[in-house]
Amino acid sequence: QVQLAESGGGLVQPGGSLRLSCAASGKIFSGLTMGWFRQAPGKERVLVARITSDGRADYADSVKGRFTISRDNGKNAVYLQMSSLKTEDTAIYYCNLLNFWGQGTQVTVSS
Repeated sequence: QVQLAESGGGLVQPGGSLRLSCAASGKIFSGLTMGWFRQAPGKERVLVARITSDGRADYADSVKGRFTISRDNGKNAVYLQMSSLKTEDTAIYYCNLLNFWGQGTQVTVSS
């Protein structure tokens, strides 16, 4: 069984930054792609960024140049550094591994 726990969400003004963290349990973490998804009110859950086990990353067009995904296989953790945040980034952010999901962390961008 894999368990994922996100943290780091909160309220931030437009243009601000936040860093999300996801701690994963289980021994299968290091060899698999991890991802961050988000779900805004009334919308579907969509991919934000993902990173392979060897560190190759790709991003949704809407966050390219503003968000950076990284991982620490030794700590079973994946991170999402978010900068130049916009109001449209407001959503619940979820960590994903295979078919496992965390409980989500709320990110609100508002003045």
